[in-house]
Amino acid sequence: MSEPVLSMAQPITLLQPARLEIGAGAITRLAAWAEPYKRVFVVAMVPTIGFVDRIGLMGAVETFIDIPPEPDLPAVEAVLAAARAFRPDLVIGLGGGSVMDVAKLVAVLWDSEQSVIDVVGVGKVWGRRSALAQVPTTSGTGSEAGIRSLVTNPETLAKLAVESPFMLADIAVLDPELTYSVPAAVTAATGIDALAHCVESFTNIKAHPLVDGYASLGISLVGRYLARAVADGRDTEARAGMMLASYYGGVCLGPVNTAGGHALAYPLGTRLKLPHGLANAIIFPHMLAFNASARPGKTAVVAQSLGLSGAVATDSVLAESLAYCRGLGLNMSLSSHGASERDLAAWAEDAFAIKRLIDNNPRPLSVSDILSIYRDAY
Repeated sequence: MSEPVLSMAQPITLLQPARLEIGAGAITRLAAWAEPYKRVFVVAMVPTIGFVDRIGLMGAVETFIDIPPEPDLPAVEAVLAAARAFRPDLVIGLGGGSVMDVAKLVAVLWDSEQSVIDVVGVGKVWGRRSALAQVPTTSGTGSEAGIRSLVTNPETLAKLAVESPFMLADIAVLDPELTYSVPAAVTAATGIDALAHCVESFTNIKAHPLVDGYASLGISLVGRYLARAVADGRDTEARAGMMLASYYGGVCLGPVNTAGGHALAYPLGTRLKLPHGLANAIIFPHMLAFNASARPGKTAVVAQSLGLSGAVATDSVLAESLAYCRGLGLNMSLSSHGASERDLAAWAEDAFAIKRLIDNNPRPLSVSDILSIYRDAY
Protein backbone atom coordinates (compact mmCIF):
# COMPACT_ATOMS: atom_id res chain seq x y z
CA MET A 1 0.00 0.00 0.00
CA SER A 2 1.46 3.40 -0.98
CA GLU A 3 1.61 6.21 1.53
CA PRO A 4 -0.16 9.54 0.95
CA VAL A 5 1.92 12.52 -0.08
CA LEU A 6 1.75 15.20 2.59
CA SER A 7 0.90 18.68 1.42
CA MET A 8 2.61 21.78 2.77
CA ALA A 9 -0.52 23.67 1.74
CA GLN A 10 -2.72 21.74 4.15
CA PRO A 11 -4.05 24.18 6.80
CA ILE A 12 -2.75 23.62 10.31
CA THR A 13 -2.71 25.50 13.62
CA LEU A 14 0.13 24.92 16.07
CA LEU A 15 -0.06 26.32 19.60
CA GLN A 16 2.69 26.09 22.22
CA PRO A 17 3.23 27.63 25.66
CA ALA A 18 4.43 31.22 25.47
CA ARG A 19 7.50 30.39 27.54
CA LEU A 20 9.46 27.17 27.97
CA GLU A 21 12.14 26.62 30.60
CA ILE A 22 14.29 23.52 30.03
CA GLY A 23 17.20 21.94 31.86
CA ALA A 24 18.46 20.64 35.18
CA GLY A 25 17.27 22.94 37.97
CA ALA A 26 14.84 24.80 35.70
CA ILE A 27 12.16 24.66 38.40
CA THR A 28 14.03 27.34 40.35
CA ARG A 29 13.37 29.80 37.50
CA LEU A 30 9.61 29.54 37.95
CA ALA A 31 9.51 31.72 41.09
CA ALA A 32 10.77 34.84 39.31
CA TRP A 33 8.19 34.41 36.55
CA ALA A 34 5.44 33.82 39.14
CA GLU A 35 6.36 36.82 41.31
CA PRO A 36 3.53 39.09 40.05
CA TYR A 37 0.95 36.54 41.18
CA LYS A 38 -0.12 36.77 44.82
CA ARG A 39 -2.39 33.75 45.20
CA VAL A 40 -1.02 30.49 43.81
CA PHE A 41 -3.02 27.26 43.69
CA VAL A 42 -0.84 24.20 43.09
CA VAL A 43 -2.41 20.97 41.80
CA ALA A 44 0.00 18.18 42.78
CA MET A 45 0.08 14.64 44.10
CA VAL A 46 1.67 13.01 47.13
CA PRO A 47 4.98 12.10 45.41
CA THR A 48 5.42 15.64 44.03
CA ILE A 49 4.35 17.80 46.94
CA GLY A 50 7.98 18.11 48.05
CA PHE A 51 8.80 20.01 44.88
CA VAL A 52 6.53 22.91 45.88
CA ASP A 53 9.10 24.27 48.33
CA ARG A 54 11.83 23.94 45.70
CA ILE A 55 9.99 26.45 43.50
CA GLY A 56 10.28 29.17 46.16
CA LEU A 57 6.89 30.75 45.54
CA MET A 58 6.00 34.03 47.24
CA GLY A 59 2.60 35.13 48.52
CA ALA A 60 -0.26 32.84 49.50
CA VAL A 61 0.13 29.26 48.30
CA GLU A 62 -2.37 26.42 48.57
CA THR A 63 -1.59 22.89 47.42
CA PHE A 64 -4.22 20.29 46.49
CA ILE A 65 -2.93 16.71 46.30
CA ASP A 66 -6.01 14.46 46.34
CA ILE A 67 -5.90 13.60 42.63
CA PRO A 68 -6.68 10.01 41.59
CA PRO A 69 -4.65 8.39 38.77
CA GLU A 70 -7.65 8.59 36.42
CA PRO A 71 -9.49 11.78 37.48
CA ASP A 72 -13.27 11.61 37.16
CA LEU A 73 -15.91 14.33 37.31
CA PRO A 74 -16.37 14.24 41.13
CA ALA A 75 -12.59 14.45 41.63
CA VAL A 76 -12.36 17.51 39.39
CA GLU A 77 -15.32 19.13 41.15
CA ALA A 78 -13.53 18.66 44.49
CA VAL A 79 -10.45 20.47 43.16
CA LEU A 80 -12.61 23.23 41.70
CA ALA A 81 -14.36 23.72 45.04
CA ALA A 82 -11.01 24.18 46.78
CA ALA A 83 -9.83 26.60 44.11
CA ARG A 84 -13.02 28.64 44.32
CA ALA A 85 -12.58 28.98 48.07
CA PHE A 86 -8.97 30.10 47.57
CA ARG A 87 -9.47 32.35 44.47
CA PRO A 88 -6.07 32.00 42.77
CA ASP A 89 -4.55 34.26 40.17
CA LEU A 90 -2.06 31.53 39.19
CA VAL A 91 -2.64 27.78 38.88
CA ILE A 92 0.33 25.41 38.72
CA GLY A 93 0.09 21.80 37.58
CA LEU A 94 2.91 19.88 39.27
CA GLY A 95 2.84 16.19 38.44
CA GLY A 96 1.97 13.75 35.68
CA GLY A 97 -0.54 14.09 32.89
CA SER A 98 -3.64 13.71 35.05
CA VAL A 99 -2.48 16.47 37.39
CA MET A 100 -1.73 18.82 34.50
CA ASP A 101 -5.06 18.03 32.82
CA VAL A 102 -6.87 18.94 36.05
CA ALA A 103 -4.83 22.14 36.40
CA LYS A 104 -6.01 23.22 32.96
CA LEU A 105 -9.64 22.79 33.95
CA VAL A 106 -9.11 24.61 37.25
CA ALA A 107 -7.52 27.57 35.48
CA VAL A 108 -10.49 28.05 33.17
CA LEU A 109 -13.39 27.00 35.39
CA TRP A 110 -12.77 28.05 38.99
CA ASP A 111 -14.16 31.55 38.36
CA SER A 112 -16.67 30.56 35.69
CA GLU A 113 -20.35 29.67 35.60
CA GLN A 114 -19.47 26.77 33.27
CA SER A 115 -19.16 23.21 34.55
CA VAL A 116 -16.89 20.51 33.18
CA ILE A 117 -19.82 18.98 31.30
CA ASP A 118 -20.53 22.37 29.70
CA VAL A 119 -17.08 22.51 28.11
CA VAL A 120 -16.70 18.92 26.85
CA GLY A 121 -15.80 19.12 23.18
CA VAL A 122 -13.84 21.64 21.13
CA GLY A 123 -13.79 25.40 21.74
CA LYS A 124 -16.52 25.59 24.38
CA VAL A 125 -14.51 27.31 27.14
CA TRP A 126 -15.48 30.98 27.48
CA GLY A 127 -12.07 32.16 28.66
CA ARG A 128 -9.40 31.83 31.31
CA ARG A 129 -9.41 33.87 34.53
CA SER A 130 -6.02 32.85 35.94
CA ALA A 131 -2.50 32.26 34.68
CA LEU A 132 -1.35 28.67 34.16
CA ALA A 133 2.05 27.07 34.70
CA GLN A 134 2.72 23.41 33.95
CA VAL A 135 5.57 21.47 35.56
CA PRO A 136 5.70 17.78 34.51
CA THR A 137 7.31 15.29 36.88
CA THR A 138 7.07 12.33 34.50
CA SER A 139 7.99 11.96 30.83
CA GLY A 140 5.01 10.60 28.97
CA THR A 141 1.83 12.55 28.39
CA GLY A 142 3.23 15.85 27.13
CA SER A 143 0.17 17.49 28.67
CA GLU A 144 2.23 20.59 29.47
CA ALA A 145 2.39 21.38 25.74
CA GLY A 146 -1.25 20.94 24.85
CA ILE A 147 -4.75 22.34 25.00
CA ARG A 148 -6.68 19.16 25.86
CA SER A 149 -7.86 17.69 29.13
CA LEU A 150 -9.35 14.24 29.70
CA VAL A 151 -11.77 13.39 32.51
CA THR A 152 -13.57 10.10 33.15
CA ASN A 153 -17.35 10.02 33.36
CA PRO A 154 -17.93 7.72 36.40
CA GLU A 155 -21.33 6.59 35.11
CA THR A 156 -20.16 5.39 31.68
CA LEU A 157 -16.40 5.14 32.33
CA ALA A 158 -15.92 6.99 29.04
CA LYS A 159 -13.19 9.58 28.63
CA LEU A 160 -14.54 13.12 28.20
CA ALA A 161 -12.23 15.35 26.16
CA VAL A 162 -12.12 19.12 26.62
CA GLU A 163 -10.15 21.14 24.08
CA SER A 164 -9.59 24.89 24.18
CA PRO A 165 -6.75 27.32 23.41
CA PHE A 166 -7.61 28.99 26.74
CA MET A 167 -6.11 25.92 28.45
CA LEU A 168 -2.68 26.49 26.95
CA ALA A 169 0.01 27.02 29.58
CA ASP A 170 1.62 30.43 29.91
CA ILE A 171 4.84 28.69 30.92
CA ALA A 172 6.04 25.09 30.95
CA VAL A 173 9.05 23.93 32.95
CA LEU A 174 10.94 20.79 31.90
CA ASP A 175 13.33 19.95 34.73
CA PRO A 176 14.81 16.44 34.43
CA GLU A 177 15.78 16.45 38.11
CA LEU A 178 12.07 16.17 38.99
CA THR A 179 11.95 12.75 37.31
CA TYR A 180 14.91 11.17 39.15
CA SER A 181 12.68 9.30 41.57
CA VAL A 182 10.29 7.86 38.97
CA PRO A 183 10.64 4.05 39.20
CA ALA A 184 12.14 2.15 36.27
CA ALA A 185 8.86 0.41 35.38
CA VAL A 186 6.97 3.72 35.31
CA THR A 187 9.78 5.36 33.34
CA ALA A 188 9.50 2.60 30.74
CA ALA A 189 5.71 2.72 30.47
CA THR A 190 5.42 6.51 30.32
CA GLY A 191 8.29 6.60 27.84
CA ILE A 192 6.38 4.29 25.50
CA ASP A 193 3.35 6.56 25.95
CA ALA A 194 5.46 9.51 24.74
CA LEU A 195 6.63 7.33 21.84
CA ALA A 196 3.03 6.39 21.01
CA HIS A 197 2.02 10.06 20.85
CA CYS A 198 4.74 10.74 18.33
CA VAL A 199 4.17 7.57 16.29
CA GLU A 200 0.39 7.90 16.17
CA SER A 201 0.72 11.52 15.02
CA PHE A 202 3.45 10.56 12.51
CA THR A 203 1.32 7.83 10.90
CA ASN A 204 -2.04 9.62 11.31
CA ILE A 205 -4.38 10.35 8.40
CA LYS A 206 -4.10 14.01 9.51
CA ALA A 207 -0.29 13.93 9.46
CA HIS A 208 1.42 17.17 8.38
CA PRO A 209 5.06 17.90 7.47
CA LEU A 210 5.35 20.40 10.33
CA VAL A 211 4.11 17.92 12.93
CA ASP A 212 6.14 15.11 11.35
CA GLY A 213 9.24 17.12 12.24
CA TYR A 214 8.36 17.16 15.93
CA ALA A 215 7.19 13.55 15.83
CA SER A 216 10.36 12.20 14.23
CA LEU A 217 12.51 14.14 16.69
CA GLY A 218 10.52 12.68 19.58
CA ILE A 219 10.81 9.15 18.21
CA SER A 220 14.58 9.46 17.81
CA LEU A 221 14.94 10.84 21.35
CA VAL A 222 13.06 7.85 22.75
CA GLY A 223 15.27 5.48 20.81
CA ARG A 224 18.37 7.23 22.11
CA TYR A 225 17.44 7.82 25.74
CA LEU A 226 14.59 5.67 27.07
CA ALA A 227 16.65 2.55 27.81
CA ARG A 228 19.26 4.73 29.51
CA ALA A 229 16.65 6.44 31.69
CA VAL A 230 15.22 3.06 32.70
CA ALA A 231 18.67 1.69 33.55
CA ASP A 232 19.79 4.74 35.55
CA GLY A 233 17.10 7.08 36.87
CA ARG A 234 19.69 9.74 37.71
CA ASP A 235 21.13 9.91 34.19
CA THR A 236 20.35 13.60 33.75
CA GLU A 237 20.96 13.68 30.01
CA ALA A 238 18.68 10.70 29.43
CA ARG A 239 16.00 12.17 31.70
CA ALA A 240 16.21 15.49 29.85
CA GLY A 241 16.02 13.72 26.50
CA MET A 242 12.87 11.91 27.57
CA MET A 243 11.28 15.12 28.88
CA LEU A 244 11.87 16.71 25.48
CA ALA A 245 10.50 13.64 23.69
CA SER A 246 7.39 13.84 25.86
CA TYR A 247 7.02 17.55 25.12
CA TYR A 248 7.35 16.95 21.38
CA GLY A 249 4.65 14.29 21.65
CA GLY A 250 2.41 16.80 23.39
CA VAL A 251 3.01 19.33 20.61
CA CYS A 252 1.94 16.70 18.06
CA LEU A 253 -1.34 16.09 19.87
CA GLY A 254 -2.64 19.61 19.29
CA PRO A 255 -3.00 19.83 15.51
CA VAL A 256 -3.01 16.08 14.70
CA ASN A 257 -3.78 14.01 17.84
CA THR A 258 -3.43 10.29 18.43
CA ALA A 259 -5.25 7.47 16.66
CA GLY A 260 -6.23 3.84 17.15
CA GLY A 261 -3.56 3.02 19.71
CA HIS A 262 -4.87 5.44 22.29
CA ALA A 263 -8.47 4.48 21.55
CA LEU A 264 -7.61 0.89 22.41
CA ALA A 265 -5.63 1.91 25.49
CA TYR A 266 -8.37 3.99 27.13
CA PRO A 267 -10.66 1.07 28.12
CA LEU A 268 -7.65 -0.59 29.76
CA GLY A 269 -7.42 2.45 32.01
CA THR A 270 -11.11 2.98 32.73
CA ARG A 271 -12.15 -0.70 32.92
CA LEU A 272 -9.01 -2.55 34.01
CA LYS A 273 -7.58 0.43 35.97
CA LEU A 274 -4.18 0.16 34.31
CA PRO A 275 -2.01 3.30 34.47
CA HIS A 276 -2.30 5.25 31.22
CA GLY A 277 1.33 4.77 30.27
CA LEU A 278 1.25 1.01 30.80
CA ALA A 279 -2.00 0.66 28.86
CA ASN A 280 -0.46 2.43 25.88
CA ALA A 281 2.76 0.45 26.16
CA ILE A 282 0.89 -2.87 25.99
CA ILE A 283 -1.05 -1.77 22.91
CA PHE A 284 1.82 0.00 21.13
CA PRO A 285 3.55 -2.95 19.37
CA HIS A 286 0.24 -4.37 18.19
CA MET A 287 -0.92 -1.09 16.63
CA LEU A 288 2.49 -0.40 15.09
CA ALA A 289 2.28 -3.80 13.41
CA PHE A 290 -1.40 -3.40 12.44
CA ASN A 291 -0.69 -0.07 10.71
CA ALA A 292 2.61 -1.11 9.07
CA SER A 293 1.00 -2.04 5.75
CA ALA A 294 -0.65 1.39 5.52
CA ARG A 295 2.50 3.33 6.45
CA PRO A 296 5.48 1.12 5.49
CA GLY A 297 7.96 3.98 5.01
CA LYS A 298 7.15 5.66 8.30
CA THR A 299 7.03 2.33 10.13
CA ALA A 300 10.59 1.68 8.91
CA VAL A 301 11.65 5.08 10.25
CA VAL A 302 10.13 4.27 13.65
CA ALA A 303 11.75 0.84 13.78
CA GLN A 304 15.18 2.11 12.81
CA SER A 305 14.97 4.93 15.37
CA LEU A 306 14.37 2.30 18.06
CA GLY A 307 17.34 0.25 16.91
CA LEU A 308 15.21 -2.43 15.26
CA SER A 309 15.86 -3.96 11.85
CA GLY A 310 13.53 -1.68 9.91
CA ALA A 311 11.63 -4.61 8.41
CA VAL A 312 7.98 -3.68 7.88
CA ALA A 313 6.31 -7.08 7.52
CA THR A 314 3.55 -7.27 10.12
CA ASP A 315 5.00 -10.29 11.95
CA SER A 316 8.49 -8.76 12.06
CA VAL A 317 7.24 -5.42 13.36
CA LEU A 318 5.19 -7.08 16.08
CA ALA A 319 7.94 -9.45 17.22
CA GLU A 320 10.67 -6.80 17.27
CA SER A 321 8.65 -4.06 18.93
CA LEU A 322 7.34 -6.49 21.56
CA ALA A 323 10.90 -7.52 22.29
CA TYR A 324 11.90 -3.86 22.55
CA CYS A 325 9.20 -3.16 25.16
CA ARG A 326 9.97 -6.34 27.10
CA GLY A 327 13.63 -5.38 27.05
CA LEU A 328 12.65 -2.29 29.06
CA GLY A 329 11.22 -4.58 31.74
CA LEU A 330 7.57 -4.21 30.78
CA ASN A 331 5.12 -7.08 31.24
CA MET A 332 3.21 -6.96 27.95
CA SER A 333 0.49 -9.52 28.68
CA LEU A 334 -2.99 -8.26 29.55
CA SER A 335 -3.80 -11.50 31.37
CA SER A 336 -0.94 -10.93 33.80
CA HIS A 337 -2.41 -7.53 34.68
CA GLY A 338 -5.77 -8.97 35.72
CA ALA A 339 -7.67 -8.91 32.44
CA SER A 340 -10.31 -11.54 31.81
CA GLU A 341 -10.83 -12.86 28.29
CA ARG A 342 -14.60 -12.54 28.66
CA ASP A 343 -14.22 -8.75 29.04
CA LEU A 344 -12.34 -8.18 25.79
CA ALA A 345 -15.40 -7.94 23.54
CA ALA A 346 -16.96 -5.18 25.68
CA TRP A 347 -13.66 -3.30 25.74
CA ALA A 348 -13.49 -3.56 21.94
CA GLU A 349 -16.91 -1.91 21.70
CA ASP A 350 -15.75 0.84 24.08
CA ALA A 351 -12.62 1.50 22.03
CA PHE A 352 -14.49 1.52 18.72
CA ALA A 353 -16.85 4.16 20.10
CA ILE A 354 -13.97 6.64 20.53
CA LYS A 355 -14.46 7.91 16.99
CA ARG A 356 -12.39 11.07 17.47
CA LEU A 357 -9.33 8.77 17.56
CA ILE A 358 -10.46 5.67 15.65
CA ASP A 359 -11.18 7.83 12.60
CA ASN A 360 -7.59 9.15 12.64
CA ASN A 361 -6.07 5.70 12.19
CA PRO A 362 -4.20 5.14 8.91
CA ARG A 363 -5.76 1.72 8.49
CA PRO A 364 -9.51 1.30 9.13
CA LEU A 365 -10.31 -0.40 12.43
CA SER A 366 -13.42 -2.53 12.95
CA VAL A 367 -14.68 -3.92 16.23
CA SER A 368 -13.41 -7.35 15.18
CA ASP A 369 -9.97 -5.89 14.40
CA ILE A 370 -9.83 -4.34 17.87
CA LEU A 371 -10.97 -7.56 19.53
CA SER A 372 -8.27 -9.45 17.63
CA ILE A 373 -5.61 -7.02 18.88
CA TYR A 374 -6.84 -7.37 22.46
CA ARG A 375 -6.69 -11.17 22.11
CA ASP A 376 -3.15 -10.98 20.77
CA ALA A 377 -2.20 -8.78 23.72
CA TYR A 378 -3.98 -11.04 26.17
